[in-house]
Amino acid sequence: MHVSARYQIQSGERTETQSSSGLIVSTGLGSTGWFRSLLSGAAAVAGAELEASVQAMREHGFAWDADHLQFTVREPFPSRTTQATLVFGQVTATQPLKLVSQMAGYGVIFSDGIEADFLEFNAGMVATIGLSDRYGSLMH
Repeated sequence: MHVSARYQIQSGERTETQSSSGLIVSTGLGSTGWFRSLLSGAAAVAGAELEASVQAMREHGFAWDADHLQFTVREPFPSRTTQATLVFGQVTATQPLKLVSQMAGYGVIFSDGIEADFLEFNAGMVATIGLSDRYGSLMH
């Protein structure tokens, strides 16, 4: 069953209530896959040119060993009670991404498309996404 995700999102000093198909948070290692595809779709839906740094990320991803993560909101839906302006940004060591679930049920968090391996994310639960002490390695 698919339901819209409802949550409060906070990045830095910005906070808003959103309804969407969820969020993608990407490492540099994963930035040329699903994340890149979502940036392309967002640009097409917006019907506008992306700023230069986001355009470059859409075309090439970002550095595999970057010291940050990038997030984007999937299909944000603005309404009388939800906003859709905080839809893209960075997660750094000093600025985590914070999400507070507003879903009575069926809220989930999963990794890399593996929905069967998930964490529940229901009403009142808080997810704070930050950087790990462990990093991936690119093998040549």
